[in-house]
Amino acid sequence: MSEPTVLSFEDARHTVEQHAVQVGPGGIEKIELLKSPGRVLAEEVRADRDFPPFPRAARDGYAVRVSDLAKLPARLQVIAEIRAGAAPEELPKHLGPGQAAAIMTGAPAPPGADAVVMVEYTSRHDDQVEITRGIGEGDNIVPPGSEARKGSLLLSPGTRLAEAAIAVLASVGKSQVTVYAKPRVAVLATGDEIVGIDGQPGATQIRNSNSYSLAAQILAAGGQPVLLPVAPDEPARLTELIETGLRYDLLLLAGGVSMGKYDLVEQVLEDFQAEFFFTGAQIQPGRPIVFGRVVAPPRVPVLVGAAQPPNHGPAKTTYFFGLPGNPVSTMVTFELFARPMLEALAGMTARKLVFTRARLKSEIKTKTGLKRFLPGVLSGEFEDSEVELAPWHGSGDIAATARSNCYVVIPPDRERIPAEEWVAILLR
Repeated sequence: MSEPTVLSFEDARHTVEQHAVQVGPGGIEKIELLKSPGRVLAEEVRADRDFPPFPRAARDGYAVRVSDLAKLPARLQVIAEIRAGAAPEELPKHLGPGQAAAIMTGAPAPPGADAVVMVEYTSRHDDQVEITRGIGEGDNIVPPGSEARKGSLLLSPGTRLAEAAIAVLASVGKSQVTVYAKPRVAVLATGDEIVGIDGQPGATQIRNSNSYSLAAQILAAGGQPVLLPVAPDEPARLTELIETGLRYDLLLLAGGVSMGKYDLVEQVLEDFQAEFFFTGAQIQPGRPIVFGRVVAPPRVPVLVGAAQPPNHGPAKTTYFFGLPGNPVSTMVTFELFARPMLEALAGMTARKLVFTRARLKSEIKTKTGLKRFLPGVLSGEFEDSEVELAPWHGSGDIAATARSNCYVVIPPDRERIPAEEWVAILLR
């Protein structure tokens, strides 16, 4: 075995990010717009016309000439009512001095109008309107092309499609959208103590929760999980399953990466001539996290009647993460390290890890030396937000983690953080 490489959290995260920018998505496909939420855009989307294409009223009220409001209150003659969607021929040809037009939000402002007075500042008297508040030129009218000019870039490849991006796509008439193919992520849980979720565990066994929590995280990050059979603590079968996992776009292993006699994952990966970038990070939970890659010739099926399988094309590089087997460690290390690699394989534009802050409800005491990401419960809103550690019994306590909604981030040089101090948190 090679010498272990244990990095600080910041260096380990930076190492993953450096490699993530070197990988790319595997392919593209065209899908219906309603099936695209959560997918990653693989094409440029440009405005097919000016946005808005006409001077658009931003409020219900009256389209006016500002010069008519020099003296208040002002009485103007109402010459038209303009609804949203009104055709050009339905508009008054020109708004003259002393005239106004009732107008709805989203409707086109008539020629000659240079502002819209909100209806709250008016009173209607038959065909006249009294205006009691002044207004500036251009107020409550959105000029043509102010949001986007025809041909301007609205969305770039690498955008994760959420509701705002979907609205943009619909606004330019994209009923079909080109997206990157989802990366296929192999998930391999290891350990003799693990049985399938349909099995009856023995007195010293547990059901396989790691494969399913990882599958949920993979789906949320834009990937397609492929759950492999549980690998026993036996080299031959573990080798076979790791070889299968390396055929996918990314391999996540859960368990078998600590220093125990039956922790065989790193040994087997070395047999594949794996390159290890780090074999630990100074964090809790998740210190034994492993990150590396395997470069291998492409695997192709043996052709009937051929002396040997063809061996052409570029070598395939598969990155892997060896995640600790304790369930909370598995979930934390996925978010901190595996997610940026998966998002890169999905075609997403790189993002930095974002922390927020909240006031600590009760004192925290811990040991120095490791950066800690401990399950917490965040409550309140904005400047009144408070957080406290969730009562838990270590990195195997999935019930406590399920009750939490964030991770409290404790710096490695703090052994005591008093109540009321503001601390960094990572939302879940």
